[in-house]
Amino acid sequence: MPRIVKGKKNQTEEPLEKKLWKAADKLRKNMDAAEYKHVVLGLIFLKYISDAFEELHQKLKEGKGAYEGADPEDKNEYTAEKVFYVPPSSRWDWLQGRAKLPTIGKDVDEAMDAIEKDNPSLRGVLPKVYAQEKLDKQSLGGLIDLVGSAAIGTMEARSKDVLGKVYEYFLGEFALAEGKKGGQFYTPGSVVKLLVEMLEPYEGRVFDPCNGSGGMFVQSEKFVEAHRDYYKKKRNGLSLNPADRISIYGQESNQTTWRLAKMNLAIRHIDSSNVKWNNEGSFLNDAHKDLKADYIIANPPFNDSDWSGDLLQNDARWSVLGQKLPPPPNNGVLVRNKGDETPEPCARTIEENIK
Repeated sequence: MPRIVKGKKNQTEEPLEKKLWKAADKLRKNMDAAEYKHVVLGLIFLKYISDAFEELHQKLKEGKGAYEGADPEDKNEYTAEKVFYVPPSSRWDWLQGRAKLPTIGKDVDEAMDAIEKDNPSLRGVLPKVYAQEKLDKQSLGGLIDLVGSAAIGTMEARSKDVLGKVYEYFLGEFALAEGKKGGQFYTPGSVVKLLVEMLEPYEGRVFDPCNGSGGMFVQSEKFVEAHRDYYKKKRNGLSLNPADRISIYGQESNQTTWRLAKMNLAIRHIDSSNVKWNNEGSFLNDAHKDLKADYIIANPPFNDSDWSGDLLQNDARWSVLGQKLPPPPNNGVLVRNKGDETPEPCARTIEENIK
């Protein structure tokens, strides 16, 4: 009787983002998650732009076809291909070769500075936190080696949105690690997708007055991309890049969160020139006063008693349906009585409404 050999069960390989997260989290040691996220996400961003740069740099060096006679160190060559120019001392291979040196933190900070100088859209955005004493340089070197093991900025990786998945997964995990405070920069992907699907932002101006790390904008672009058939039916053609169907406007009061948003949008080639930061926030210092938005989408902070409503007593935004309404306490909601067109301020907090 022939012996039957049992085959091994097919094991699904763990996604890259999960592998990277587990390894990166081990290297965190005692560093607070709120600080560590900038260390990790900054390196991931740097690896991405360095991968994309090196791929184009090699083509320019070879000088074949359309690249014949091109100068591989000409910044304009990279701008034309929508690739960030990375100066020699900021390139990943150079940094990884110094990963075990005690000066690696200073080297990475200087690399970030150099990239900002050569790329105006990134000025004031990249984290320069790597030289701080509390960041263990051996762990930093290990993190650089870890991130260096993944190809995330090559053309193939970009076509699969590898970095987008990694970046989004890390944001979610850091939000979980930070607990309540994580909600300041991250809204779960399922919630974001639901809000965008409800609004259906096919084209126009999309505004998020408290944009966090930019998830609403990213999902809006995905919505447009996923509904290509809509434009065919409308006979609008497909000559336009889906990213050009909508324009985004945002504001964020937390500067470090604003930086996360700018990086999150940059890796997806989404124009973030109208995503603004000021520490007062959109209620007290609206950066888009003249904007006529087609869609407003937000996940604002809830039940915040210290939201400066007393400074907005005469603000025009409290004029609703011809009525002048007082700002509600605890940034409560406005409700409409059944059968009555007059909205009234609801003073109850969310917890009281749930009870």
